[in-house]
Amino acid sequence: MTIAQRRSPRLRGGRRLGLAVGAALALPNPAGAGAPECREAPARAERLAGLGVRGELILASGQRAVLDGVRWPDRPDLASEAGAWLLARNGRSLTLVARGESDRWGRSHVDATVAETDAEAATPDLAAGLVALGLVAVDAGERDTLCRPALLAVEAGARRRGRGLWGQAGPDVRDGPALRARLGHFVVMQGAVRWVGERPRRTYLDFAGRGEDGLTVTVSKRTWRVLQERGLSAASLRGREVRVRGVVEAWRGPTLDIASADMIEVLDGEQAQRR
Repeated sequence: MTIAQRRSPRLRGGRRLGLAVGAALALPNPAGAGAPECREAPARAERLAGLGVRGELILASGQRAVLDGVRWPDRPDLASEAGAWLLARNGRSLTLVARGESDRWGRSHVDATVAETDAEAATPDLAAGLVALGLVAVDAGERDTLCRPALLAVEAGARRRGRGLWGQAGPDVRDGPALRARLGHFVVMQGAVRWVGERPRRTYLDFAGRGEDGLTVTVSKRTWRVLQERGLSAASLRGREVRVRGVVEAWRGPTLDIASADMIEVLDGEQAQRR
């Protein structure tokens, strides 16, 4: 059976979820409004003709695009579900808005909505629909800015419901062996910052105590400056509960190298606040 032959997963309570997603996406979105990589091109009509291996949209015009602000899942079962959900819209009219420049492979980063009435979808927005189902995580990718920070609120709803990616707990920030088992994979992790080290080129956020084997987050000088402009500092981060996301690398220990300040969320209770 090919991915195109699989049935798209249905949403229970789709209308209620659709209203919640719509409300989240209607929130003001000032963070990326002026960033060059977030500038919107004029909307254009397209038609979905197929899907690449990692969620690449193959369009009837022959162009290829990727949904902006989301990360295709590493797990084969979730990738299969996400692909089936998108392919259920095969042949449908889409409204695409490209953001910024094309990537190194010539693909546009787009916001995509189903132009026709879609009774089965909780939302006509393709990225938000996948995030709401827990099939993809929010990710700025190689860009400095997350152009659609409202997707984080949609993801929070999927996390609360334990959907998809959020149905099982990931490795603990203080579990070095479990983190090393995820080398090269994208993770979303949460924990208390134990120590912050500011250096001329990078700032280091340690989630494990001295002598413990755990996660270190490295932040470039430019990204650290953005975080400081948002009111964060070494003193204010120390001891705070933080959610970070990125690809696990090995540098003295398991490491996430954060290129976008939007990939660091300071948490207050159950509410993730973007600073």
